[in-house]
Amino acid sequence: MDKQPRYDDKRIQMHKRGLMKLAVRSAALGAGASALPAVSQHAPKSAKGPVLLTVSGLIGAGNRGPFDARFDQLMGKHQVRFSRAHAFDFAALNALPTVDIQPTLEYDDRKHVLKGALFSDVMKAAGVQWASNLSFLVRALDGYAVAIAAPEIMQRRFIIATHLDGAPLALGGIGPLWSVFEPDRFPELAAKPLKERFALCPWGTYHVEVTTR
Repeated sequence: MDKQPRYDDKRIQMHKRGLMKLAVRSAALGAGASALPAVSQHAPKSAKGPVLLTVSGLIGAGNRGPFDARFDQLMGKHQVRFSRAHAFDFAALNALPTVDIQPTLEYDDRKHVLKGALFSDVMKAAGVQWASNLSFLVRALDGYAVAIAAPEIMQRRFIIATHLDGAPLALGGIGPLWSVFEPDRFPELAAKPLKERFALCPWGTYHVEVTTR
């Protein structure tokens, strides 16, 4: 049975998510991204491949300009607007220290190794001054969005996963990025059915908006 939308704690579930098969390994958005020229319209000069994650809101100086209605088409459809942002390509994300987590995934009821930088480290790399009153609205490619408070980000030890079992997450699967943690480590979540443990974990993460609560 589908879960009913929840609006407490500013958490938003915009529509039902379905499982898409991991059918396509996109080299351009995965391990091979570092070998490609920076062809994205708004990629920073240092980018070695397409931008995978854009962070806006209460950030630092940023490394790209404002929302561009001509070329930020997906963001436009999701009502994203900003005056400046910080853009990360695959290489920039993987240049940060990474950690491994081993959650039991709802898709096959098995433990898998997910690797990526801590969510908080990615935000700090975007110039975010970490504080307990911050809120992070995490958006996925399919329009799913959820707001997570800074204390919960730290308590749950969220990561921005780039790899699953040693391979880059695929576009068309649950990647190329996944904002995720390990529900198994928390008794109140581990006691829930698998499909109810990952409501705060948008796979296909592509944008984070930083605000205050």
